Amino acid sequence: MTLLADHLRAMAGAFGDRVAYRIVDGGEMNYAEWEAESNRLARGLVDLGVNPGDRVALLLPAEEALRFIVAYSAVHKAGAVAVPTNTRLVDAELGRLWEHAGPVAVLSAGALAATARRLAGTLAGLDRVVVAPADGPGCPPWSWGPAVGGNDTSTFQIPVGGDDLADILYTSGTTGTPKGVAIRHRNAALIPGAPHPSYSGQSWLHASPLFTFAGIGFVYNPMQLGLAGAYQPRFDAGRWLEVVAELRPSFVFLVPSMAQLVVAHPGFGDAELSSIEMCAIGSAPLLPATLRALQERMPEAAVSNSYGMTEAGAAYCTMPKGESLRRIGSVGQPMAPLEVRILDQEGTEVPIGDTGEVVLRTAGRQREYFRDAAATAETWRDGWLVTGDLGRFDTDGYLYIVGRKKDVIIRGGNNIHAVDVEAVLQDHPDVVEVAVVGVPHPVLGEDVAAVVVTSPGSPVTPDELRAFCAERLADYKVPRRIELAAELPRNATGKVVKARLRQDLEA
Repeated sequence: MTLLADHLRAMAGAFGDRVAYRIVDGGEMNYAEWEAESNRLARGLVDLGVNPGDRVALLLPAEEALRFIVAYSAVHKAGAVAVPTNTRLVDAELGRLWEHAGPVAVLSAGALAATARRLAGTLAGLDRVVVAPADGPGCPPWSWGPAVGGNDTSTFQIPVGGDDLADILYTSGTTGTPKGVAIRHRNAALIPGAPHPSYSGQSWLHASPLFTFAGIGFVYNPMQLGLAGAYQPRFDAGRWLEVVAELRPSFVFLVPSMAQLVVAHPGFGDAELSSIEMCAIGSAPLLPATLRALQERMPEAAVSNSYGMTEAGAAYCTMPKGESLRRIGSVGQPMAPLEVRILDQEGTEVPIGDTGEVVLRTAGRQREYFRDAAATAETWRDGWLVTGDLGRFDTDGYLYIVGRKKDVIIRGGNNIHAVDVEAVLQDHPDVVEVAVVGVPHPVLGEDVAAVVVTSPGSPVTPDELRAFCAERLADYKVPRRIELAAELPRNATGKVVKARLRQDLEA
């Protein structure tokens, strides 16, 4: 079996002096440096007592992306399991996640190092915090310092097998048990490693946080396609347009909120976008008007709203060039070995054109939730992943995602479980009950809104409730809109009718 790190070794041997990754307005790293420094850090982890199968958390700021990439490879080379961690979580959320994952070490840098040290002192078993040195004379932006792993940068790999864990990616969960998708080495690669590595000198530009499913794939995907990775740590639409003109990438990836900002930018109409051959939009539904604007400005590029999820792994759809404008709303055709079925409530496949729940299967590559057998059994049934999404097929086999069965709000590409926000608001002493829903937003796709019933005579205000949430939730989960109400609408069985709340809020 070919490991992700095997392809890095091959690239370092064949194209060692070529740029592997560059940071927009930051440093760059070639394949030889990536390979050597990850070997050094892997040895350092083993010297610290990290054993095969141990979890190692990664908590690094976006601007430290080169160090993140080196650390991610080093964890795999040490035979350990990488736990990329959301840098926007507050201490309470982060503590719950790490308590569930059980890391024995944390790799951190910059302003987040203090957070890592603070939490390491409160969690059992987490007693090793490795902090990258501050950049200075002789300290490249990808270096973890000679003190970590000594001076030996030769090839290093603790043996691992296909069924060994490679990563745990957390999708959500600030209450109860967080859900971490267990990714094994046999199903970690989205793009198979090539027997003979190649390098075109072209680049793939992206800006998604590296701790997400949308971001982590771009550590290795560009390399496996013979491309240099280019990363924008802090997305800015104007700067993105400038970088495309300067760097001339062949491939770009955006989440829908980024795409909307690009299209809305005053410079979009005159921007130099001719180098782009593929523009992939993922993580959330894309507004038809945005897709049209992108495709019309890039008539020679393949522009598509891709569909995928952490649980599905190496499962994706493709949109042939020229089809996106003909099939507005489609995410493309499923590519083998991915299988997709559309089922009704009884689990029977629906006719072409009818809407039902989307289920996926990639034979031999099923994933599962880490330390959560019940959630695994509920989500993967007889080898099929139950997505909770609603979709349909057209007569040519193109898949359309038309809604969500799950009560999930997708705000700017971030999945937010309404129950997590409700649980925090419910903890406020003046809150009697609460319902959280997603409402349309012109840039983010959806935004978070809460309708709150407070105790009689309570003086609490929406601003105070927002501040309460901000202390307990990541910023993107905090409701931008909070409405106070005398009661919540309910049906005959006593359940809150969220559809009516959404209608009232939109009105």
